[in-house]
Amino acid sequence: MTTAAIVQARIGSSRLPGKVLEPLGAKSALIRCLDRCRAIESADIVVCAVPDTEADDEVAEEACDAGFMVVRGSEADVLSRYARAAREAGASTVIRITSDCPFIDPVIVERTVELFRESGADYASNSMPARFPHGLDCEVFPARHLFEAERKADTLFEREHVTPWINRHPGFVRAGLVGPGGGLERLRWTLDRREDLEFCQAVFAAMGEAAATASAAEIAALCLRRPDLVAINAMWVDENRTARPVHAEIESAPVRLGLAA
Repeated sequence: MTTAAIVQARIGSSRLPGKVLEPLGAKSALIRCLDRCRAIESADIVVCAVPDTEADDEVAEEACDAGFMVVRGSEADVLSRYARAAREAGASTVIRITSDCPFIDPVIVERTVELFRESGADYASNSMPARFPHGLDCEVFPARHLFEAERKADTLFEREHVTPWINRHPGFVRAGLVGPGGGLERLRWTLDRREDLEFCQAVFAAMGEAAATASAAEIAALCLRRPDLVAINAMWVDENRTARPVHAEIESAPVRLGLAA
C-alpha cells in the first residue's frame, strides 16, 4: 500500500508566469514545496506531475535534478495527468498538493491523512471550511476514486481541477480537518501573484533558511509580529474562500496553532 504525495506544477500562469521556478532563498518555490512534501510522515513517495510540453521541460528538470519522481502528461487535462502520476507511482492513497504552496506544513498534512484513515471517509481536506492560512490546503483520497474520476468526469472544470468530481460525489463521505480560524484564515501564503512572491521572499529574508522548514505556527507568529509583511499581498485575500459555507459530513475539532489570533 503506497501513499503518494502528488504535486502538480507547470511553467504557465496567467498572473505570474514561471512562478514555480522563482527563487525563495537558495532554492526555487517548486523545490521548497517538494522538500516539505518529502517531510510528510505517511508519504512513501513524492511525485511532481508536469505537462508534457517543451515549455515545461525546465520544470521537469528542476524536480528531477532534486531527486523527485517526475511524471508528465496532458497540460489541459490535469485530471488525466494526475491519474497517470498516481498510476506510475503505484499509489493506493493520494495526497494532493499544488506547487503554489511553498509553506505547506507537513504536520498539518499528516493530521489530514490521519483523519482520512481514522474516519473511513472517501475524501478528506483541510479547507472545508477554509480556516487555515491560504497556502496550506491539501486533499487526501483513495487512488481508485481518482481513476474513477478520470473515467467519468466530463466537464472542463472537472478535468482542469482534478478533485471536483470526487469531492462533490453524492455517494462519498467527506472529512474535514478544521483550522484555527480567528483571522488566521485571511493570511495569504499561496503563490499566485507578484505580491505573493514578494511576501514569500520577505519571509525568507526575515527568517533565513529556517523558513524552509518553519511550521505554520512559526510563520503565523512572524505575520502577527510583522503586519508589514502581511500587507504586501493583503489586497489579494480571497474573500470568497473564507466566506464559502463548505462543510464536511465529518469534522475534526479545531486545530490550534498555539497562537492568540
